[in-house]
Amino acid sequence: MKRRLYFGSLLLLSAFALMIAACSQQDNVRTIQTAGSSTVYPMMLGLAEWYFEEQPQVNVTVEAVGSGGGFKQSVEGSIEFSNASRPIKEEEIRLAEANGIELHPIELAYDGLTIAVSADNDFVDNLTLDQLKDIFMQDSGKTNWSDIHSDWPDETIEIFSPGHDSGTFDYFNEVILENNPLREDENTTLSEDDNILVRGITNSKYAIGFFGYAYYIQNKSILKAISIDGVSPNMETIQSGSYSPLSRPLFVYVNVETLKRPEVYDFTQFILDRAGESATEVGYVALSAAEYAAQKEIIDELAEFGQ
Repeated sequence: MKRRLYFGSLLLLSAFALMIAACSQQDNVRTIQTAGSSTVYPMMLGLAEWYFEEQPQVNVTVEAVGSGGGFKQSVEGSIEFSNASRPIKEEEIRLAEANGIELHPIELAYDGLTIAVSADNDFVDNLTLDQLKDIFMQDSGKTNWSDIHSDWPDETIEIFSPGHDSGTFDYFNEVILENNPLREDENTTLSEDDNILVRGITNSKYAIGFFGYAYYIQNKSILKAISIDGVSPNMETIQSGSYSPLSRPLFVYVNVETLKRPEVYDFTQFILDRAGESATEVGYVALSAAEYAAQKEIIDELAEFGQ
């Protein structure tokens, strides 16, 4: 079944909510909860839809609250799956262990964190890593485009960034800002909702922001992706790693204890069976079939099925 995701579409979310409501009215409904990264959200939403078609007695919910928000729930044991665009942090592991919870990472796909401006922007096509850092770093003192390049307009740079609970923010902060503070002033908008970032960037010629590659692909008619040191984000550069350092893996973390529940085990295997297809459809880069198969074997071991 071919599926087209339209990011930011209330119709899609409403349709999915109705589907869940219909499912909830059936007898013996079992629930699986997933929450976390807005970058991983489109993949997990698609997987949940496909799984519902095969297993209508299982209600899989998908919530976009940022990677940090997902981990906050999963370390407490309140959800089965935490979607993440970054690896789990040491302090999150310690919190999980304190609650007797083990979270196992499942690698879903590769993403290229995309730096984007409005399609109306006619002066920026490429940035160096140093220029990118100057744009977003609080202490650079460079708040106008002309501060970055003398030929560019003497106009204020408007920044649109994922919020602090976002794994995308964490990744950008680590590899680009080197853990220096992000510029946050009246010309900066932070949001865990990537659709808000997309709309904000498209509404201003002088705006710039970043999010997962899939959000750019779905909005490429109104956005322009900026190349970094001459390398543009695309399937080939993300897969090869030449779009560095902005290529990154995407994860879902499963609560190992919940794998004892047949529906959680089955959905986990379903994720690994269909993740490549979902990744390709929404605009991410799939892993190899062998990599997904190897992870399925590990899930079998963790679940101790048949013992």
